[in-house]
Amino acid sequence: MIEMIVAIAISSAIGGGVLLSIYQVTSYQAMDKARMTCVKQVENAIHYIVRDAQMAQEVEPADPDGFPLVLTWTEWDETSSEYEHIVTYTLTGSGSSELERQHLAYDVLGDETKNEVNAVARYIDDDSDKTNCGYAAGVLSLELTAAITGFPKEVSETRTIEITTRPDW
Repeated sequence: MIEMIVAIAISSAIGGGVLLSIYQVTSYQAMDKARMTCVKQVENAIHYIVRDAQMAQEVEPADPDGFPLVLTWTEWDETSSEYEHIVTYTLTGSGSSELERQHLAYDVLGDETKNEVNAVARYIDDDSDKTNCGYAAGVLSLELTAAITGFPKEVSETRTIEITTRPDW
């Protein structure tokens, strides 16, 4: 009888150790996946904003957190036609938001030639202390945070960059 109790105790200890190991592995995998998702979302947002900001001749961040962010520039195509581009970045939702990009283009007559709206990043934290932008002396300062809450805990990724806009000749 004592041998059986000892065997059950040893088996229980081994089983508990195995279960704890499995739990830790799955927890780390879930956290790593969430962290990589946050990294990719922040990188996606930065990719679009950098591309548009480098083209921008006018930058208009809203106060106090900088969103919506409006970037405007004029382009000439190979037929010497003038096109005005207006790109607006807006945080939609609350808490965990999407960063939405609206691209409008107008020809020289003022006719709309493009109106595209798409989400460039998800899970963006709309807290102005974590996601914000400002513009001064031709430099757009941008801080973006993506956060995923849930199992096993919140994971977030923050990037801060400065983008030099093109000079207005």
